[in-house]
Order: sequence, then structure tokens, then C-alpha cells
Amino acid sequence: MNEHAPAGLRYPWEAPPAEGEAVEAASGVLWMRLPLPMKLDHVNVYALDDGAGWTVIDTGFASRRSKAIWQQLLEGPLGGKPVTRVVVTHHHPDHIGLAGWFQSEMGAELVTTRTAWLFGRMLTLDEQPVPAPESIRFYQSAGMDADILARRKTERPFNFADVVAPLPLGFTRIKQGDQIEIGGRHWDVHTGNGHAPEHATFWSRDDNLVLAGDQILPSISPNIGVYATEPMADPVGDWIESCTQFAALARPDHLVLGGHKLPFTGLPTRMRQLLDNHHGALDRLLAYLDTPKSAGECFAPLFKRSIGEGEYGLALVESVAHLSHLYQQGRATRSRRADGAWVYQRKG
Repeated sequence: MNEHAPAGLRYPWEAPPAEGEAVEAASGVLWMRLPLPMKLDHVNVYALDDGAGWTVIDTGFASRRSKAIWQQLLEGPLGGKPVTRVVVTHHHPDHIGLAGWFQSEMGAELVTTRTAWLFGRMLTLDEQPVPAPESIRFYQSAGMDADILARRKTERPFNFADVVAPLPLGFTRIKQGDQIEIGGRHWDVHTGNGHAPEHATFWSRDDNLVLAGDQILPSISPNIGVYATEPMADPVGDWIESCTQFAALARPDHLVLGGHKLPFTGLPTRMRQLLDNHHGALDRLLAYLDTPKSAGECFAPLFKRSIGEGEYGLALVESVAHLSHLYQQGRATRSRRADGAWVYQRKG
């Protein structure tokens, strides 16, 4: 869900690095940015100096343009030194997209969580020319707009294989509680859930840096959605639990290097805002459920703005996630409508 720029945060840089350029966010840590062909039009990536080579944190989409920008970065800010290791925070395509390219073309080691690697590899192998029947049934159960659903039935869906390079066999696993050395610093690995399962974040023991991926962002909260792959997942519950855990680690001086938007300080404030944002959304949603409503009818209380067709799919799965959370908490009931949609109503 989008939010207004939160008060109480500080942004050391007013603008991001230009395409093909880098900003030194800390000693031996370069911040770079790659374009994305969507409303959220960028992803932040980082390179940490390991001496003989670089460790790259996340990669951007697999595309000719992204590869060209990486070549520009390698020859420019990265000084011609090789990328010897790629650390992927989570399996989403803007983060894992070129990991396999770095492996196959440059011999880089891939480091990520087991869940991220398994999801990424599975999804790159699951290419569909039209949506699977299970996906169509899921959209119907969510109350997708009839015109949009009719188009979805015949259109090629989003496929990981379109924007994620093939992942060769072999990766190095990290997990909750591990320590890893990157760029001359020792980092604690803390994993979160909600936006993506087993999303890795890295907390420096030697200074104030946090590599947060999409788990902690400054002016937006990441998409938290339920999909046909696991219709009864509770990512909202997972997200609230993870935010509570990260809030206990947060210090005001932490410099958070996230996957989108600008690096910032003021992490304790931000963790409170992220928690309050979702509790507030759930309260608004519950008040809205005075009569039975499907996920497709609940955008107004959740997002408090109009949703365009380009954002519709992400909005729908986030609406499903919040409604299902209320249902699984026992705060709302649900029943099947004649058109096949689940509709939810608050209890009492």
C-alpha cells in the first residue's frame, strides 16, 4: 500500500544515482539503480568491495537493457573488477532476474535462502501461454472485474521466464541466525516473511548498515498478496510478525539500504509506521464489511485512492490477503456468492 512520505525519517541523498552510475553509500558500498517497466519504475542494487571482486546485492530484471547497464557499471564504477558473488534477498524477479546470468556468464556464486532459490527456479521453469485453470478460478473467487477477467483468460500471463534468466544448479544457502562476511563487514542474517517467503536482510555488526531488500522500505510498504499457489496463506499475519521482530533490532542511526526508493535513517520510527499502516488498513476494512464484499470490492478502504488497470492485479491479491487475514483471525465470516466469489462480512 502506498503511503505519504513518512515524517521522522532522514534521507542522506536527495536523488538516486543516474543510470550507469553509482553513489558510495558507505565505505566500499556502492548504490546503483536499474529501471523497471512498471509504475514502480526502478530497483536498487548494491555492490560491496571484497578486494579481488565484488559482491552484488540483487540484480534487476533480465533484459537487454539491464545487461547493458550492468556492463556499463562493471566498466565504470566497479572498475573492471569481476562480480564474484551475487546475494539475492528474495525470489521476486526484479531482485533475482539476472542472478543466473552472473552465474553462467561470470562464474559468480549465488547466495540466497533455500526458499528464494526454490521458488525462483520453479517459477522460471513454469512457463504458461495462458493462465492456468487454477489461476482463473482464483481470480473468480477474488471477485475480479468481469471485463478484466475476460481479457486475462486469453492473454499471456506474467511469466518469470520472461524477465528472469535461467538459474543453473547450485547455490549457497543462508538462513535465519547465520553470519556472513561481505565487503569486509560481518553481517547477521535475519529473515522475514509477508512480502516474500524467507526474505533475507543483513545487519552489519561493524557499523550502522542494514541491507533490507523489500522487507523495509521508506515511503511505501511492499505488496503483500495471496496467490493461487497458496490460497489460504496468511502473508499479512506473517508480515506483522516479521515487522515486530525487526522493530526490536532497529536503531535510530541505522542506514537502511532498501530495494526501492531512497536510503534512510530513523528505522524505529519506520517500523512503527509499517505496523500501524497494516493495523489501520485492517480496521478500515473491517468497518467496511458491514455487508458481504469480495476482494475486488474492497480497494477503497485499503488503498484510499483510485486503482488503475496497471495496478489492479497487485491490488486484488493484497485485498485478498487482508480479507483472508480477518477471516482466519475469526473477525470476519466468508461465503460463496452465486458468481463464485468469496464475500466477507465482519462478525457481530
